[in-house]
Amino acid sequence: MPNPKNSANQKKFDAVHDAAMQETSAVLQQWSTSPSGLSETEAAARLEQYGPNEVAQEKQHGWLLRLWVAVRNPLVILLTVLVIITFATAGDASDYIGGFVILAMIVLAVLLRLIQETKADNAAAKLKAMIKITATVLRDGGPKEIPLKELVPGDVVKLSAGDMIPGDVRLLTSKDLFIIQATLTGESLPVEKTDARDPRTNVQSIEHTNLCFLGTSVESGAATAVVVTTGAQTYFGKMASNLADRQPDTAFDKGVKKFTWLMITFMAVMAPAVFLINGFTKHSWGKDTFLFALAIAVGLTPEMLPMIVSFCLSKGAMAMAKKKVIVKRLNSIQNLGAMNVLCTDKTGTLTIDHVILELHVDVFKNESEEVLRDAYLISHFQTGLKNVLDRAVLKYSELHRELSVEKISKVDEIPFDFSRRMMSVVVESPDGQRQLLTKGAPESVFKKCTHFESAGETFEMEPILVGNLIEQVNSLSEDGFRVLAIANKKVGTQAAYSKADEENLVLTGYLAFLDPPKDSAKTAIAALRQYGVTVKVLTGDNDLVTRKVCTEVGINAEKILLGNDVEKMTDEQLAEVIDCTDVYARLSPAHKKRVVMALQKKGHVVGFMGDGINDAPALRAADVGISVDTAVDIAKESADMILLEKNLMVLEEGVLEGRKVFANITKYIRMGASSNFGNMFSVLGASAWFPFLPMQTLQILTNNLLYDFSQVPIPTDNVAPQYIAKPRPWHFGEITKFILFIGPISSIFDYTTFCVMWFYFKCNQVVVTPELLARFPDDPINHTYAATLLNTGWFVESIMTQTLIIHVIRTNQIPFIQSRASWQLTMTTILIMAIGAYLPFSPLAKPLGFVPLPWQFWPILGATLLCYLVLTQLIKMLLVRKNWI
Repeated sequence: MPNPKNSANQKKFDAVHDAAMQETSAVLQQWSTSPSGLSETEAAARLEQYGPNEVAQEKQHGWLLRLWVAVRNPLVILLTVLVIITFATAGDASDYIGGFVILAMIVLAVLLRLIQETKADNAAAKLKAMIKITATVLRDGGPKEIPLKELVPGDVVKLSAGDMIPGDVRLLTSKDLFIIQATLTGESLPVEKTDARDPRTNVQSIEHTNLCFLGTSVESGAATAVVVTTGAQTYFGKMASNLADRQPDTAFDKGVKKFTWLMITFMAVMAPAVFLINGFTKHSWGKDTFLFALAIAVGLTPEMLPMIVSFCLSKGAMAMAKKKVIVKRLNSIQNLGAMNVLCTDKTGTLTIDHVILELHVDVFKNESEEVLRDAYLISHFQTGLKNVLDRAVLKYSELHRELSVEKISKVDEIPFDFSRRMMSVVVESPDGQRQLLTKGAPESVFKKCTHFESAGETFEMEPILVGNLIEQVNSLSEDGFRVLAIANKKVGTQAAYSKADEENLVLTGYLAFLDPPKDSAKTAIAALRQYGVTVKVLTGDNDLVTRKVCTEVGINAEKILLGNDVEKMTDEQLAEVIDCTDVYARLSPAHKKRVVMALQKKGHVVGFMGDGINDAPALRAADVGISVDTAVDIAKESADMILLEKNLMVLEEGVLEGRKVFANITKYIRMGASSNFGNMFSVLGASAWFPFLPMQTLQILTNNLLYDFSQVPIPTDNVAPQYIAKPRPWHFGEITKFILFIGPISSIFDYTTFCVMWFYFKCNQVVVTPELLARFPDDPINHTYAATLLNTGWFVESIMTQTLIIHVIRTNQIPFIQSRASWQLTMTTILIMAIGAYLPFSPLAKPLGFVPLPWQFWPILGATLLCYLVLTQLIKMLLVRKNWI
């Protein structure tokens, strides 16, 4: 058996190309298999040999790799450098204590990130494990559904409409098989495939007509095929080896990157500026000044952003899972929260998805058992998906015995496709007579009929009768019925049948199905509308049924755009009518995709909810693709989220969770950006003003670590109902306004603290003693009592204001009164503020460079905090009133 992993020759072994040029019998022999497939024992051995059928999927990182990522953090690297320098230059016990304090900070910072990101990764893995994509294989001679990853070379698979191609395969048998290869080739039109040998040597593998490839899907038809390559050895696997789960950046992703680069720019400007200012004004170019500048750079680094984002997303995904929404791609949660247009199919979403066969009548609307019998045989013998209409027909199980179905044999099938909108089966009765039975959309079937049958007699189809039939069908459609036409004709014996045989049919009648609207649909649509999400219906069904259902559930169906209209429009013309049209009917898959893209061009964040083969292109094109657990494979694979229940009420709850996630991530960005922007003015001014460093390096890092720790519970925070009442797309302009207006406020109170410490507590009286000069020959001025007192005062004021202001910035309402933080965030705030107040009096005071603060400092600090909260709240209310945030 060939083994591409261990090819004996020097040339690269191309198994699929080789298989295309051989007859099917030779391919089966080469891969040591048969038309009935492999045995379970042999399949298990090959799974061990070739490995799982997985391409470059996102790998769950082990704890060692996560640890490595955590220690690469800029904060951790700088702290490590500081530890080394501190121990290398230590002069007494206090220096060693300072080194151990920094070491403890490193351990805490790394463990905090490691624990949270491990939780996030585990949560994402559990959710992905809930989504199963399977393949139908022949094992031990019988069909069996197995997970896609268990497929091995030599397996024989069965393919039908809606299936994903599970590996690179060579067709053994095929019937009107059309494959969508857009994921590999970009072709929008399906490609026909056959099982015939393709001896061409001057073409690429993808061009062979008897090969199908992993990542493509079956649009229509049926086939059996032998698997030739799996996993990374497939055509798709080779393409995807460097593209695992690489999704286009969302607007939120781009915004976060922009914010990160803004902070990096601040850092790149501030660090050299602070070093030069301190060097020139204090004539001090020593170790303390250099490390102070580095510490300022770290303080401006949003090092907690990756942890906050992953924690928020994983927490949101787990919360959504409890509400029956499984998130496949975590980043899609942000888009769900920003979504302002939801495009959805009609069947099963607006309706109960429990279709009842109400009528089976001839052309004169008389009940007809012949129509029902023909419909039963078609639904029984057709391969591939049994849709809700088929299941409704097959509920008449007594016909199985009455027709003696076991004595009737299926000869051939002409599968459904979206251009013909019909399908046929050829059956042979016990007496050897063959009959072609057809069902499909009435307008499509009528065109193929030359006669009609009633009460056992056959009549010619007059043009006036066709008009009357269409009126009858329209009348039923207006009452909410889904109508299918049934036709037949006798056929002679021939090797195979094709679409060309669907001519000169005899119309026997039609079936009328009822799929009533869900009781919850109207409520759910009203709720989504209240939350700023417009629901648009995109369906392949006819416009009359669609209008009836949409009107009943509260969707404006006065204007309906049909697929034919969409086809004739340019993209610009479609964009002009897209906002004023909520219902689209008789759409093909390409039409649905065009509607989604037209909405996106108009600036909308678009969600698409679908579960059929015809929904896959639109699911991929949408900002957030939503499918259901019972959907066809290609729909589930294309979706970003899977609903465990096909219900808009479930989706409504998912939308709200998405907005909560967005809100909590934005809180961190707001706080980090405004705080850092304010600190720039404070540090620059203090560096130019004081003859000593305004804060020691270790103090800055301790402040930064405590502040970061205070923000860890942000993902658990409450979000005001008013904030999630409308879509929240990412606007970097809002962040910019917030930075410019809120950031400088913190600097105002930093400067009031400087003034209090400098003038009231006499920190301007700097005395350098011989003892200080001996102990700190490079920078004795930075270690006087005056310098240490000011360092301590600013440290305490800084950590208090930064930590407390979280409660103002986290909400657009009045904090503590109209909006309260989660208990986790509240307790962390109290804890960090208590630690900040305690440190100057603690055993750690000396190694950290603190001295006890006089009692007069505390009432002044209280007044400072109160004024800071009030001024920030007033400015925030001004921004809210102007709709700037």
